[in-house]
Amino acid sequence: MKITTFLMFQNGEAEEAMNFYVSLFADAKVVAVEHFGPGEPGAEGSVKHATFTLAGQEYRCIDSPPVHAFTFTPSMSLFVDCDNEEELERLYAALGEGRQALMPLDDYGFSTRFGWVNDRFGVSWQLNLP
Repeated sequence: MKITTFLMFQNGEAEEAMNFYVSLFADAKVVAVEHFGPGEPGAEGSVKHATFTLAGQEYRCIDSPPVHAFTFTPSMSLFVDCDNEEELERLYAALGEGRQALMPLDDYGFSTRFGWVNDRFGVSWQLNLP
């Protein structure tokens, strides 16, 4: 048995988001991408199914053909323990670019330094310096 985080995008952003995330993390790569073709239920060229890794952890994503009344929520987030403050600040700046922070970088007592942001795709990231 294996459990994998699955990210559903609704605006044809899956491939852009996946490539953005892969560019930010070490030991990250796109493993496989399958696109919708002509006559299939999704927009031609959008992601039917993709697999990628971040820091060795596997993720899957799609561009959902049906439009749903929901999207990502901060109640489900990706938690990253950073190795150093420079890494934390780099990720916080990149992931939070142009977005309002849910919790700005600070010492909240449970961590040396912590920040929480929603990225431009709506995915929520908790960045921690243990």
